[in-house]
Amino acid sequence: MSATPLQALIFDVDGTLADTESAHRAAFNHAFAELGLGWEWDEALYTELLHISGGKERILHYWQTSQPELRELEAMALQDTVNRLHELKTAAYESAVNDGAVSLRPGVLKLMDEALAQGLQLAIATTTSPVNIAALLRRAVGPDWRLNFTAIGDASTAPIKKPHPQVYLQMLAALKLKPAECLAFEDSSNGLRAATAAGLATLITPTRYTAQHDFSAAMRVVPDLSQIDLAQLRRWHAQSQHPARVAATR
Repeated sequence: MSATPLQALIFDVDGTLADTESAHRAAFNHAFAELGLGWEWDEALYTELLHISGGKERILHYWQTSQPELRELEAMALQDTVNRLHELKTAAYESAVNDGAVSLRPGVLKLMDEALAQGLQLAIATTTSPVNIAALLRRAVGPDWRLNFTAIGDASTAPIKKPHPQVYLQMLAALKLKPAECLAFEDSSNGLRAATAAGLATLITPTRYTAQHDFSAAMRVVPDLSQIDLAQLRRWHAQSQHPARVAATR
């Protein structure tokens, strides 16, 4: 049986397109200082908190676990503070990106250009905010960066965060493609779970924050995309549709 041809590449953003987490962590800490909370997320703590998808969700989880005595009566005030913290954090992150603190990971732009040149569609499937995506790609690609992507799914369109597959299901619908016609690119276990739940073969490029995650369900795990071209992706994509063949090549 012949393999289904590859038609689209779907990219996560944070950790996948760019190693953004250090900049995000610094932005969270900036927001905490702005409101005088006395919180400091070091790298070890932030690595653990990355198991929670979404910035607001991460803040709320940390607050509720570090101060479990919070009463339901305070829930509205708590959410207002979380929203304000996230606004401050997003502004700090955008400023850092504009100042050049974050760049695309090796091989990302080259692979995107090659895919577009060969007629593949590109999409984004992330749980981060539209502002964060725009800040990163405007600087890395240019003001017309959106023209490279057929569809973009983010926190504004997919409120149910990864590992739920909502954002990937939305992108498949927008692309008008079947899962077998696409490849997903992720860096975390939550992202991998979301993509595979949507039926997508997934290539993982871990960061130091996610290197210890369980990637056993991935199509392949590689350090970055610097040594990957579209011909290689097509081979792996074809093999992923025949599990016995994949096992023989590992």
